[in-house]
Amino acid sequence: MRYRFYFLFTFFTFLFLFYPGDSYYFHFFAYNRALFAKEEKPAILKIGPVPFLKSQYYPSITAQGVYVVDLPSFTPVFYLNPKAKFLPASTTKIITALVANSVFKPYDVLTVKTGNVDGQVMGLVPGEKITAENLMYGMLVYSGNDAALAFADNYGYDKFIKLMNEKAQELKMTGSHFVNPVGYDSSGQYSTPFDLALGARELLKNSYLSNIVSIKEITVSDTNFKYFHHLTNVNQLLGEIQGVGGLKSGYTQDAGENLVTFYKYAGHQFILVVLKSTDRFADTRNIINWIDSNVDYFNPQ
Repeated sequence: MRYRFYFLFTFFTFLFLFYPGDSYYFHFFAYNRALFAKEEKPAILKIGPVPFLKSQYYPSITAQGVYVVDLPSFTPVFYLNPKAKFLPASTTKIITALVANSVFKPYDVLTVKTGNVDGQVMGLVPGEKITAENLMYGMLVYSGNDAALAFADNYGYDKFIKLMNEKAQELKMTGSHFVNPVGYDSSGQYSTPFDLALGARELLKNSYLSNIVSIKEITVSDTNFKYFHHLTNVNQLLGEIQGVGGLKSGYTQDAGENLVTFYKYAGHQFILVVLKSTDRFADTRNIINWIDSNVDYFNPQ
């Protein structure tokens, strides 16, 4: 009997304390939760290492447009005419790749529709069936114009170009416009050194695409193993200079020599954009040597 009394007393006591009616204790707790909450520590803003120049000298180059930027902080360390509009040539394929990767899965099978393509080609044959992944190798490793056209043709050419310009605007590439997926010269096809650095940064965020642009050499085939395409990376610096992770080259007579490069050095990462050069590889070598000798970092924290 006594235990039953204690049980009932305890039950009604807790009911009185915690029942959400007019209990004073319930309302005191409910409307004064801040009194019982743990004090939150203020957020601490973390700032990574910031690049600086050891001395005020710059590399010798022939390019008319340059943008060299520390990738993590996107802090520029060297630039020349960064917002000027240039013919991008095949550096256009950075945006082509981003769009193609968004609308096709790697193992989607596409049909080659266009033959007799001008410029650099991987050797696709009209009617050939090939995966989107193998087309991506052909476009980013060998800069195949036929591969870029195959992506656009299979999605719907005009719709694909529309997506390219939408992607450029999404990335804040406000000085860029595209009318073809290849990089053929046109008055409506242009970009800037700064914009191409933005596009390169976006591509490098994608581990699938960043791996493809770093490949020196590969052979791919159609789905029936009838046609084989041997692809060698156009970027001569890939495999020659330690730290170069490829990215995208471009050339036409009017555009000059263009090269966008991903470079790692001493734990740091850079994007190098060189446009309208007379020797893109020599210019990029000179910039890399300059980075190695003249760019250092301090940690503001």
